[in-house]
Amino acid sequence: MNYWLVKSEPGSYSWDDLKQKNEEVWDGVRNYQARNFLKEMKLKDPVLFYHSGKDKAIVGIAEVTQEAFPDPKDQDAKDWVAVKIRSERDLKVPVTLDKIKQEDSLSEMLLLKQSRLSVMSVAKEDFETILKLSES
Repeated sequence: MNYWLVKSEPGSYSWDDLKQKNEEVWDGVRNYQARNFLKEMKLKDPVLFYHSGKDKAIVGIAEVTQEAFPDPKDQDAKDWVAVKIRSERDLKVPVTLDKIKQEDSLSEMLLLKQSRLSVMSVAKEDFETILKLSES
């Protein structure tokens, strides 16, 4: 099992939007590294949902429900892919970017190292730390 984080601007697509639909195609990714992460996602892998922009916080947990398939928005057939994710649960308390930065054990997260990526892998230990932080 692998662990992931997807980012979205809440004004464009929020955690509440995903919860309302329950399941959604995660498409429109146009960065090669992020695309490669999408290709690595497997059925039932957990996904942290991060609000970018003003909020800057992990707010929920989703799950991969369909592995990579051709992105329906890819008009040029350039090998872009999408996955499907389903909302699983809200975090008890959102884990803000500031809180993540303050946690020494999370200093190597791609969220901090490559902040522009919209899809990224998360180490199992970091995922578990995020869940603990969401309890306080």
